[in-house]
Amino acid sequence: MSRYKALPAELDPCARQLVERLRQLKDHGELTMRHLAAKTGYSAKSWERYLGGTSLPPREALEALARITGADPVPLIALHEIAADTWGSGRTRTAVAEPHPTTGKQEQVTLTGPTTPRATTPPATAPAVGRFPHIHIALTAGVVALAVALLAALLLVLRLDEDITPAAVAAPPSTAAASPSPSYTCRISRTDGRWSAGINEGRNDEIVYGATGADVAEAQCLLRRAGISPGGIDGMFGPLTLRAVKTFQQREGLVVDGMLGPRSWKALRG
Repeated sequence: MSRYKALPAELDPCARQLVERLRQLKDHGELTMRHLAAKTGYSAKSWERYLGGTSLPPREALEALARITGADPVPLIALHEIAADTWGSGRTRTAVAEPHPTTGKQEQVTLTGPTTPRATTPPATAPAVGRFPHIHIALTAGVVALAVALLAALLLVLRLDEDITPAAVAAPPSTAAASPSPSYTCRISRTDGRWSAGINEGRNDEIVYGATGADVAEAQCLLRRAGISPGGIDGMFGPLTLRAVKTFQQREGLVVDGMLGPRSWKALRG
């Protein structure tokens, strides 16, 4: 099971329950941050914030996690709706642009942090208005002018921040929208008494949980040929492929360790 940092003490109970449930689903599905990013469309950095309790995950991210882990999304959405009303209570909020997994449009995600107490300045002693009315009028006009100038400067800063922040915070298009996984096709053949899927040129390199690439796709094809489904032929050594490998090892009388080493490859190639 993954080891997480303690959740922020000021986190609302509903938000805390939502984050703890997300952690349980990730651990139960034996998913890494890289798997979450690949299968949900939200980056690994985003999932680190969601699971660390520093950012409220979008509803679409919850639905994607529930879909890949086989969980019921209704309780997650209910917790999300309650947490959304109380998230960040007593904490500062910062808007961060983050790409939507399907539309690719930038969406605002709220990050929270402890609120810093604001320093207060004792009010200056007001002049005697009745005695010097002209001074009162001049001071009032000066305060109004200063307030207008400050408001104009603030609006300008906010406008510039809206134009600059998304470009600085959002991931580049090449990484924000994850590239589609390579397409693998099983071309099962038997040469010199050995089975091959025609993907990794007959290599028997050791691969373990979390690996990706042609070697994993070759093993997935051969597992399917052996009558054991590894899920899709996507070249990702995830939970389904791990389960298929262990089932095959048990059936063949091999050490059930979930790793594809020389003996497991030899049995797969038959």
